Amino acid sequence: MMTAFRWAATVLAGLATLVGAVGVVLHYSTSSARLPVLAASAASYMMIGSVLGAVVFALLRYRVATAVALLIVVAAVWIQAPRYVGESAGGGGDVLTVMQANVLFGEADPATVVSEVEERQVDMLTVSELTPEAVEAYAREGLDRMLPYHFVAPEPGAGGTGIWSRFPLSDEVEYDGFVMNQVSATADVPGTGPVAVYAFHPVPPVYDTKVWADELSRLHEILESAPPSAPVVAGADFNATYDHAQYRAMLTGRLRDTAEQVGAGFLFTYPTDKRIPPLVGIDHILVGGGRATSVETVTLPGSDHRAVVAQIELDRPPR
Repeated sequence: MMTAFRWAATVLAGLATLVGAVGVVLHYSTSSARLPVLAASAASYMMIGSVLGAVVFALLRYRVATAVALLIVVAAVWIQAPRYVGESAGGGGDVLTVMQANVLFGEADPATVVSEVEERQVDMLTVSELTPEAVEAYAREGLDRMLPYHFVAPEPGAGGTGIWSRFPLSDEVEYDGFVMNQVSATADVPGTGPVAVYAFHPVPPVYDTKVWADELSRLHEILESAPPSAPVVAGADFNATYDHAQYRAMLTGRLRDTAEQVGAGFLFTYPTDKRIPPLVGIDHILVGGGRATSVETVTLPGSDHRAVVAQIELDRPPR
């Protein structure tokens, strides 16, 4: 007869394995229903359950159950491994430093934002939740001296978005039909030529998961329509993690996530205004026609997001 301890351990292992399996399923789910979309944010954590299940089943000598749990572990490793492996070297062209910052209704400390730009020698800055007051504060702190070209669409609250650049900007576009502002411009980078720069901020899934999925899909279409001859850089609070299939769909063409390119693993950016460390990575920098050589996060006092800073080596332009 099974002892109470053995029974409890078996139930625990079974539940842990089930949770891990659900995490794998959520990673591949394309549903825009509220529950699976929100739960997918925790899919990576859920997959860890399969490891616990495999260990406990092995200790209890349940061979079949151990094999099932190990299959789920293998699936989880297969899913997460690209985040740590990175990609082979490429590029060979000019190097750009790009920073993406969600400044929480413009309340991130402007002196810190500008000092990070200066210290890291940022060439392009994309900003989410940009307010008119924040634009003025950055100017007072000297941002326009370091990045003299900008295209901004500020708004009170969370809707504003902007681009600052060390290089001249042209072809500025603000895209219609989104809840928050989405903008792009073309930077003229000496030695490289035109570089398409995008600053996006789709709605969070807590707003409406169907709207969220639709906006991600439309933003993907915008990125795919960029001129194939020009490098592409996109900075955004995508309100989506690597475990959201709707986000990974953006990476099926020429675009790549810079954190995945360098094998940065879990790059947590949100939330930073709690007593616990950030739990998810929803802020990303994407690149097409180049490869990131380093990616890191930066704390911005006053914001609930960490900024992301990537150094990108663009592909050498054709002669």
